Amino acid sequence: ILIGDDRLTPIGYRDDGVFLGERDHSNDPLPEFIGARPEDVPDLMTALNNCNNRLRLTDTEEVDPVLQAAIIAFGFVYIHPLADGNGRLHRCLIHHVLAERKYTPPGMVFPVSSVMLDRIDDYRAVLQGHSAPLMEHIAWRATPTGNVEVLNDTADLYRFYDCTAEAEFLYDCVRKTIEEDLPREIAYLKRHDAAMRSIMNRIEMPDALARQVILFVTQNEGR
Repeated sequence: ILIGDDRLTPIGYRDDGVFLGERDHSNDPLPEFIGARPEDVPDLMTALNNCNNRLRLTDTEEVDPVLQAAIIAFGFVYIHPLADGNGRLHRCLIHHVLAERKYTPPGMVFPVSSVMLDRIDDYRAVLQGHSAPLMEHIAWRATPTGNVEVLNDTADLYRFYDCTAEAEFLYDCVRKTIEEDLPREIAYLKRHDAAMRSIMNRIEMPDALARQVILFVTQNEGR
């Protein structure tokens, strides 16, 4: 579902290097971020899953769900275990952890990832704040296929990381979702339902057509 068309996208853990960044005039990589070595990915993902289980099932001291979501989701995207779709799965994991921990009512769509994307510059700054110092400790070379090959042992760079900035960013996005976006969405839904009732009380028509009328009026700024 998240990958969509998998005909050109390998499924499962990647077996090659991965980077984010630009390319020079020779098509060689200019990485701003390099994911974990492919041979380290299975062990790192097992460790991340074990960490998630400990955070979720701890009996001695409850870990805040938002903190757990930040640790697991950002840990996942820094490992970058897949050839494609890491960002989407990273944001999906935030929703999954919050839902599993019953942070929001069952069945409720909690649009925190929309807030994250609305704050894309802050989001990018958090990611770059992690990746830029990391690059200083990664020895790499370009491959003949235009990818990157990591030359030193980097597993611990992905196994142990400071999640402070990531957690602060996610907490702020959650706060904005609760205090601003959800009330605005609820108010919109109330107005939408009232408009639907008003239309249906005047003209009998299918619900789908009434929703289209509302959409067209909204797009035309109420006219």
